[in-house]
Amino acid sequence: MTPRREIYLDHAATTAPALEVVEAMLPCLAGAFGNPSSVHRRGEAAREAISQARAQVAALAGATPEEVVFTASGSEANNLALKGVMAGVSPERRRLVISAIEHPSVMEATRHLESRGVPVTIVPIEPNGVLDPERLERSLGPDVALVSVMWVNNEIGTIQPVAEIAERAHRAGARFHCDAVQAAGKLPIDMSALGIDLLTLAGHKFHGPPGAAALVVLRRLRLASLVHGGHQERSRRAGTENLPAIVGFGVAAERAVSRLARGLDAAPQAMGERLWRGLESRAPGSRLNGDPERRLRSIVNMRFPGVDGEALLHGLDARGITVSTGSACSAVTAGPSPVLLALGLRAEECHASVRFSAGEETTEADVDAVLDAVPAVIESLRALAGAPSRVEVAVERSRVAGTRA
Repeated sequence: MTPRREIYLDHAATTAPALEVVEAMLPCLAGAFGNPSSVHRRGEAAREAISQARAQVAALAGATPEEVVFTASGSEANNLALKGVMAGVSPERRRLVISAIEHPSVMEATRHLESRGVPVTIVPIEPNGVLDPERLERSLGPDVALVSVMWVNNEIGTIQPVAEIAERAHRAGARFHCDAVQAAGKLPIDMSALGIDLLTLAGHKFHGPPGAAALVVLRRLRLASLVHGGHQERSRRAGTENLPAIVGFGVAAERAVSRLARGLDAAPQAMGERLWRGLESRAPGSRLNGDPERRLRSIVNMRFPGVDGEALLHGLDARGITVSTGSACSAVTAGPSPVLLALGLRAEECHASVRFSAGEETTEADVDAVLDAVPAVIESLRALAGAPSRVEVAVERSRVAGTRA
C-alpha cells in the first residue's frame, strides 16, 4: 500500500531547509567546525565562512555586508531594532509608531518600551488589512523617533506600501524599520531604493535553517546592543556565532535571490490563487480575510462561518494536511487573532478562520486534495455540532419549494 503523501500548507510558519542549505551546513557540524573568534586556522576558516554568508544575506537585502547583524531569530532582530534604536534617542524625539497588525515580537517589544515610559502610537489599518500612508502621516510629528511597519503580514498576507511609509517617516525626521520576514524570497528587496533604515530577515522562512536571522542596519544609524559580553557583530550582538546556521542562512539567501531572478517565486502564488478560488466555490459562505489583490497570494486566510477554525485544523491534520489558525508565534494563546480583530472581524469570525500558506513544493494535486478535504471536514464538524448539513439544507429547500408549488 502506497503511504499517503502529507500536504504541508504552513509555509508562512516555517519552511524545510533546502538540500543545498543542509549540504553547506554539514561540514560546519563535523570537520570544518571552529570558533570565528579564535586566531588559529579553524577560527580563520570559520570567520571566512561567516563573511561569505554576510555578503550573501546583504545581496538579498540590497545592502552591504557591514550592515548585516546576525541574530538567532526574526523576533530577536525585531527586538534589537526597536529597543536598540529607542535606547539612544533624544528626550525631545522619543515616540514610537507602529501599525495595529505587527508581529507579536514587535507588539511585545513595544509594550515593554511603553512600560518604561516610551510614548507609543498604534495606527489602525483599513478593513482590507492595508495601512493608509496618509493616516500614518497624521500620526507623525517632531517627537517621533522610529516607525515600524511590517512589509507582508504573516497571517493575512497583505502587502504594505513600505516605500510610501518610509518617505513619510523620513519627512517627519524619523527612522523606518521594516519587518520583512514574510517578504524575503517572495519580493525583491532594495533597502536603499525603498528608504528602509532597518530590515528584519529570518532564514527559516525561505528554506534556510532555524536559528539564523538578521537585522540589516544602515551604517549611519546608531544602535544599542541588547546582549553584552563580546565584540561579535561589530559589538552589536555578543556571543559565539551559530556557524552552521549562519552558513545555511547565507546559502538560502543566495538561493532566494536566484529564484527571484528566474521568476520561480510565481509558482506558490499561483497555487495560493488556485486554492482561494477553489475554496470560495467549494465551501459556500467562506470568505477571504484581507485584501484580495494587495497581498502575497501564497497566503490564504479564510473564514468559514459556523465552523471552529481549530477543529477544522485538526480535522485536516488527521487527513495529512497541515494548516494553521494564524501566527505560529501566538498559536498557544486562546484569544482571537489581534490581526483579524484589527480588520474589524468579530471574535467568532476570527475563531472560524484558518490560514493556508503554499510553498515551493505545493502542487496542483495538493491544492485539489485540500479542496476535496475542506468541505468534507466542514460537513462532518457541522454534523457533530448538530447543525444542518449541506445535504439536509438542500433537501429542506426542495421541500419548501415543492410546498409553495
